[in-house]
Amino acid sequence: MRRLLLAALIGGLVIAQAFLGIETTQAATLTFACGTGDTRSQYCIDVANEWAKKNGHEVKLFVNPQATNDALGLFQQIFAAKSAEIDIVMIDVIWPGLLSSHFVDLRKYIPQDHIDAHFQSIVSNNTDAKGRVIGIPFYTDAGLLYYRKDLLEKHGHTPPKTWSELERIAQDILSKERENNSRLMGFVWQGRAYEGLTCNALEWIDSFGGGSVVEPDGTISINNPKAAAALDTAASWIKNGISPKGILNYAEEDARGAFQSGNAIFMRNWPYAWGLGNSDDSIVKGKIGSTALPMGPGGKHTGALGGWQLAVSKYSKNPEAAAGVVQYLTTKENQLRRAIELSDLPTRPDVYEDPKLRAENPFMGGMLSTFKSAVPRPSSVTGRKYNKVSNKFWSEVHSVLAGKKTGAEAVADLEKSVQRIKRNKW
Repeated sequence: MRRLLLAALIGGLVIAQAFLGIETTQAATLTFACGTGDTRSQYCIDVANEWAKKNGHEVKLFVNPQATNDALGLFQQIFAAKSAEIDIVMIDVIWPGLLSSHFVDLRKYIPQDHIDAHFQSIVSNNTDAKGRVIGIPFYTDAGLLYYRKDLLEKHGHTPPKTWSELERIAQDILSKERENNSRLMGFVWQGRAYEGLTCNALEWIDSFGGGSVVEPDGTISINNPKAAAALDTAASWIKNGISPKGILNYAEEDARGAFQSGNAIFMRNWPYAWGLGNSDDSIVKGKIGSTALPMGPGGKHTGALGGWQLAVSKYSKNPEAAAGVVQYLTTKENQLRRAIELSDLPTRPDVYEDPKLRAENPFMGGMLSTFKSAVPRPSSVTGRKYNKVSNKFWSEVHSVLAGKKTGAEAVADLEKSVQRIKRNKW
């Protein structure tokens, strides 16, 4: 009788707790792979623990290797062993296709209206072929155009809306300013044969209306006249002298170094370059403007999608609690807070409209249109084959920039290469 009475009391307590919204899950220690152990990683863990401690849990940091490829390799090893070592993982925008089978479907734990509050281009990127949402957007990136505000104003120009305007303005300013600075370049970007060139080339092609190399339904679309014309246009910048021949070896920091030292009029780069360009030791502090990348004949401003997402390992012993952390970190309030304190770009449109963000960081307020039209790399559709597809893509693009092929030849060759990669499915 006593046992029955005790069972009834416990059952009643559980029902009451559920009714009152009290967490009934056993206390858990969650491990969160949220960076390389720097102050930004610690910020991530501190905010995660705000939710965790209220719900009787704790969150600890799993320190990633610094190089992105090394971090990916380590995660692949851990997941291949089906280890519960990590509960929550911060993943790169191009990893969902590579790692999706190791993550839970967050639709089971997080309300749909919370998922829908983020940029849909990023949510689509984080949705696998089975319709599973395996990552909630955390913070984002997209390619931007930076320009020397002082030089454009001096010579009577406004920021370019199209690639042809950019070329015309660069040539005009170069002709007038080279005697003052013999090292001045018109336009710097990322032309080295690596992932950064994939981003740049995808932006050119998208702005020309030439597709995304591989479309979301798996169609290989790269072999078309608009894509070829976009690559030929980029090659012409080198031939015509608005971009230096050395651009073929430029990565992000090479471009930023040239621009920040006062030796470039225009630069394509990621949002991180804004804060550094306006730092106290920057020659161009206060002289920088930024805007969406120019349009091509396709009539579209674009920017390659970058950024990070939060996912929950399917090997976690506490997926519900882990998903609670993910939801908390991606609320409007916490994305606003992170944007102000760390200058990380939110993934929710409503944050960009918040008066606090516009007051604290007006640079971000003008970026909403860029992220609404950002183009994702074809990583989700190509899955584990993405690295091979991207490698072939940047190699063919590089051959056009170096004058070894025409755009038409490169896209035809790329189509054949990607067809071979697809032969055994993505």
